[in-house]
Amino acid sequence: MKTLIVVDMQTDFIDGALGSKEAEKIVSNVVKKIKSYVKKGDRVIFTQDTHKKNYMNTREGKYLPVPHCIKGSDGWLIPDKIRKAAPEDALVIEKPSFGYTGWKKYLKDDSDPIEVIGLCTDICVVSNALTIKNLFPERDIVVDSACCAGVSPASHDAALVTMKCCQIDILHEGKEPWREV
Repeated sequence: MKTLIVVDMQTDFIDGALGSKEAEKIVSNVVKKIKSYVKKGDRVIFTQDTHKKNYMNTREGKYLPVPHCIKGSDGWLIPDKIRKAAPEDALVIEKPSFGYTGWKKYLKDDSDPIEVIGLCTDICVVSNALTIKNLFPERDIVVDSACCAGVSPASHDAALVTMKCCQIDILHEGKEPWREV
């Protein structure tokens, strides 16, 4: 069974506090991707960037002084259009930082591929993809560039190159592996 990991597709990253036009543009691609996994009977896991009200006093808050994804706020939510594309019982992992370190609890050490999509390519997507690659070095890990957006187009592209250099396959335009480094 394949696993799709949908990273931080939350209101604050799409059109909220840290939103962007690039993030808004990928929403329909993400919904289509989730539905394709569900149709095939594959698994979908969501991550949810989760901060507390004291975010501005944290290390991250000092480097990125924009309150976002505060637990319980509207910006913390995964929009219904995205969340309802997956089964109601799909796993949602609240993570307090860029990369989630508890993947071994949810991903078996087998040969089934893992696909990672979401926001932001250059922060949380790359962090989670590399963490999973380190935990499961022989596993096929794929990132679909058409289902990701970065803080900027340049940093999005840089993250794709970084992941490709670390033997994570990059799909370009949702179809072909992106092999140029």
